[in-house]
Amino acid sequence: MIAHLRGKLIAKSPNQVIVEAGGVGYELTISIPTFSEMPAQHSEVALHVYTHVREDALALFGFLRRDEKQLFEKLLSVSGIGPKLAITILSGMATEAMIAAIRGNDVAALTRIPGIGKKTAERMVLELRDKLDQFAASPARPAASPIEEDVISALVNLGYQRTAVERALSKAGSGNGARSFDILFRDVLASVSK
Repeated sequence: MIAHLRGKLIAKSPNQVIVEAGGVGYELTISIPTFSEMPAQHSEVALHVYTHVREDALALFGFLRRDEKQLFEKLLSVSGIGPKLAITILSGMATEAMIAAIRGNDVAALTRIPGIGKKTAERMVLELRDKLDQFAASPARPAASPIEEDVISALVNLGYQRTAVERALSKAGSGNGARSFDILFRDVLASVSK
């Protein structure tokens, strides 16, 4: 079983990467959050790997962060969720938000993920609610000002991941006094576009 892979990133797309290690190119299915944190092509990359074996296929699933891989494995334990759907789920909601939704019985938030209906969301809550102890409660993020919320909303509507926008917003030093929407929007857009 392959559990970890380090090598040169040969190719990447939003749902898969090819990593060359020891002269062999490994194709791994990845989630959108992993893709957005991937380094540039031809860079060194290290991935946590889940190896899925079926009688007709061998599939590798890669994750930059260990907690994302652990949540993926927890999702696989839910009846009716296979590896492809688990990757779709991880791509549809940030890890911390998903853990909070499961712990808080927020079926409505889970059903907003493409491919998840009400019954699957209810099963996720029922089967995983007590199995997420290893995941620390996410630190409370200070409430965003109305201008910061507008910037987040605008960039999410342009197609950027909310978690990436929030990270860029915190790096932009939004606490430097009252900044206008235009200035803050440009700073965060420049940061998230890198």
